[in-house]
Amino acid sequence: MDMYCKKNEKEVETAQKIEQLNRNLLTFDKKNSSMRIFTFLFVVLSFSASAQKKKPFSGKFIYSIQAVDTALRTLLPDKQMVIYTNDTLLRIENDTDQFGKQIVIKHLHLNKSYLLLQTPSANYAIQTDHAAPSPRQVQAPKYSFQKKRFQRKTTRFGYSEKMLRVTHEKFKEELPFYYLPQFSVGYLNAFENFPGLLTNYYIATPDGLLSFTLIAMEEMVPSRNLFGIPSDYKKVTFDEFTKEMFGAEEKK
Repeated sequence: MDMYCKKNEKEVETAQKIEQLNRNLLTFDKKNSSMRIFTFLFVVLSFSASAQKKKPFSGKFIYSIQAVDTALRTLLPDKQMVIYTNDTLLRIENDTDQFGKQIVIKHLHLNKSYLLLQTPSANYAIQTDHAAPSPRQVQAPKYSFQKKRFQRKTTRFGYSEKMLRVTHEKFKEELPFYYLPQFSVGYLNAFENFPGLLTNYYIATPDGLLSFTLIAMEEMVPSRNLFGIPSDYKKVTFDEFTKEMFGAEEKK
């Protein structure tokens, strides 16, 4: 009975910390909704991840995305992120209200990618060289972590799962992240130096804290067509895209 109470208290404490972090995030400036959503795209999809020597994987991952604050879920409905990889190329599909379906195509070894965007004026393939980021490019949020000792054994999709205690550089709130140590975090394209593929994690956005949970994992050989750039997409740099999109808005 005492062990149950202690466990329940720890879960409540964790939930309170997450809610406090979410409240802190909501104090961000919300005047420029287009730029905030555009910033979120790059935070979630486009920053660099380190290559790691792990078990190779070819197939598909599906993550559910949910706002931590239940009061925001009517404004930020649940979504999914789908990832395809052949262990050399990566395709990340993410739905947004502002730009519709966003797709990132990345070469894992060359560390270069294209972010595919559909707009009313044109379709864009935004080039990014992660080895030499532009000073104007959105920087990834910094997380530090420590491994939890004496963990209770859990599994996900038949693989052993472990927990990390993670702190965000700005808010200093400890959050529980879970991961599969057998696979590289590089497939996620959203974190550096983590010891495995994250299965449950959080990302801070101007709209609040979002929870990402791995809900499906399928080993297969994806079609090569998934990793191509459509011919009707205009290849541009990040700076060229912002000038075309937001420069046009300022002239109106």
